Amino acid sequence: MKDFSLYHLVREPKEKTEDTPVLILLHGYGSNEEDLFSFSSELPDEYLILSVRAPYQLPPYGYAWYAINFDADENKFSDIPQAKASRDLIVTFLDEVVALYNVKMENITLVGFSQGAILSYAVALSCPQKIKRIVALSGYLNKDLLVEGYESNGFSELKIFASHGTVDQVIPVEWARKSPVVLKELGVQTTFREYLAGHGVAPQNFYDFKQFLIDTKN
Repeated sequence: MKDFSLYHLVREPKEKTEDTPVLILLHGYGSNEEDLFSFSSELPDEYLILSVRAPYQLPPYGYAWYAINFDADENKFSDIPQAKASRDLIVTFLDEVVALYNVKMENITLVGFSQGAILSYAVALSCPQKIKRIVALSGYLNKDLLVEGYESNGFSELKIFASHGTVDQVIPVEWARKSPVVLKELGVQTTFREYLAGHGVAPQNFYDFKQFLIDTKN
C-alpha cells in the first residue's frame, strides 16, 4: 500500500474507534500475505487486521523475511543481517501503522508463524514499548536477532502466547522449548503450549490463541 514500508492486506474492524485493537500478521518462509489472512474471518471483528508481505521474494509466489540454511544447526540457521534488517523494517512499519491508520501503539499485537514468529520475538524484545502482545506460532526465540542491551528493556506490559507442534519437522520443538525459559528470566508474561502437530496451526492451537486474545484484551 502507498506510504508504507511493507505491502499488506487489510481487514477493517466492524467499528473503528480511537482504541481499536490491531493484529499484524507475519507469515512464514516461502509464503505470502494471503496465508495468515485466511484466518481473518475467524478472528474477532473489533480488530483492524493487517497481513504483511515479507520483503525478500522467493519465486514464483513466495516471500521471506530472511534467507535460511536448511542444512545448518540452530545457531547457523538464519541470515542474521537480513533478519535484523527485517526486524527494523517491521519496527518502522509499526510507526507507519500508528500514524496512517490512527491507532495506538499500545493496542498492537503481532501474530507470527515460523519465520514470522521468530521476527515477532525479535521486535517485541528489542522494542517492547511498541508491542502489547505477540502470538508466536511454530517459531523460536533467536537471541542473535535482538538489539544490544535488550535485557534492560521493560517487559512488564508485554504478554506472549507461544505454541509449537511436537512433531514439527521444520523447526524442532526442542528449539521452541528454550523460549519460555528465557522469557521467564526476563519477566515476560508467557503462555507456552504444545500440540500433537507438525509445522502448522492445529485447530486447538488456533482456538487457544484466540482465547489468549480475549483473556488479555485489557
